[in-house]
Amino acid sequence: MLQNINVIIYKPSKSAMQSATKKSLWYIKFPPDQTKFNYELMNWTGSKDTKQQLSISFASKEQAINFAEKNNWKYQIKEPKAKILKAKSYADNFVN
Repeated sequence: MLQNINVIIYKPSKSAMQSATKKSLWYIKFPPDQTKFNYELMNWTGSKDTKQQLSISFASKEQAINFAEKNNWKYQIKEPKAKILKAKSYADNFVN
């Protein structure tokens, strides 16, 4: 199995098209491998490492950490940025 590898545990930010505050999932992502090759005949660039195509989802950060520790993976946690809400009234939309 995959051992002694580094993974990234993160919670993706919502897109600009989302306005709801739905509870989203935490993910484990494998960083891309730097060994790439060029197939010059077709002008393709590829990699023999398929781990970078995987992402594993979890309901909580603790579950993701436990899974990484169970598999002896070194992990880095990227916390989501806190959203700062500014209180403003509806009338502020019409101030020049």
